[in-house]
Amino acid sequence: MNVPYDLTSYVRVLKFATTPEWEEFSRIALIAGAGIFLVGTLGFLMFVLMSYLPGGL
Repeated sequence: MNVPYDLTSYVRVLKFATTPEWEEFSRIALIAGAGIFLVGTLGFLMFVLMSYLPGGL
């Protein structure tokens, strides 16, 4: 692991990074929230299905 090289590459990436505009941020947050909701709903439905099957938890 070459620490000076790694640090310079991290600094280079941080120099190019910018704060997103509000529209971009809200779109990303909406998509991420929809994905979390979808995965949670799918997990809950699987839990309910497994609870009512014979031999379930």
